Amino acid sequence: MAATTAKPMASLPSGMGICTTAPDIFYLPELIFGGLVWILVASTHILPPNPLAWVMFVSLFCFVMTFLWLVIFACGGHKNSFGWATADFVYHFLAVIFYLSAGVILAYITFIAKAIQMFRIYQIDISAVVFAFATTLLYFIHAILSAIRWRNF
Repeated sequence: MAATTAKPMASLPSGMGICTTAPDIFYLPELIFGGLVWILVASTHILPPNPLAWVMFVSLFCFVMTFLWLVIFACGGHKNSFGWATADFVYHFLAVIFYLSAGVILAYITFIAKAIQMFRIYQIDISAVVFAFATTLLYFIHAILSAIRWRNF
């Protein structure tokens, strides 16, 4: 008889375990930095408003979805079915693409509008750009670690 060696099925963390595992430890920084992007963009008035609508959509969408993802993982709701590791990777990869596009748009608008803005508003916009790219980096790291976990699953 041939013995088969199957990989042991890794389980996704739940409860306080999400505060100790590599990809899941990024939930809180993603929420904090994403919330700062949302607040900083909402606190200024930049023209044209249409590209900033995309930035606000991205920051609000990712904030709400990350919060829901955190709650699902913390409560153990992901234990009921398979595919959560895949969904985790797909969501964070999508968030990277969204935040990267939003950060580039925000940086471009801030660069264009620097001559016509007051210095205080310009500083707030620069802070929003920095936090948008920092949030992009956090989501990127989370996506890479989720991909590794998904591959090992």
